[in-house]
Amino acid sequence: MFTIANAQVWVHDQDEALEFYTQKLGMEVRADVTLPEMGDFRWLAVGPVGQTDVSIVLMPIPGPPIVDAETAEQIRVLTAKGFAGTVFLVTDDCRSSYADLKARGVEFTQAPEERPYGIDTGFRDPSGNAFRLTEMREMAQV
Repeated sequence: MFTIANAQVWVHDQDEALEFYTQKLGMEVRADVTLPEMGDFRWLAVGPVGQTDVSIVLMPIPGPPIVDAETAEQIRVLTAKGFAGTVFLVTDDCRSSYADLKARGVEFTQAPEERPYGIDTGFRDPSGNAFRLTEMREMAQV
């Protein structure tokens, strides 16, 4: 049996990402550790308050020797376009969460809309990572 401990998103600037995830999204820091033995690599992880078993690692886009310069640039471009993956968040009240996050400065790509599965909206972080925020509706079993 497996459980999920961490997921990661590529970020262009860890400090900017940390501010966004904690100040705008209201997440808490789970780890912020610099590892000198790994060239001062910074392991930075955040997560939703009250959901301590899962963290999102705010991973800097690597360069050589991890990936070549061309690949690093491709990662930067895909992340900025919102195509490096999507994080799905669930809320009890999508419209209220939308208003709260918008007031904190989160820029949405889509206003809340009714969907067969609930009410759904989208936004991106400063690096371009795509997020969906959904108020789930119970769906009929087939």
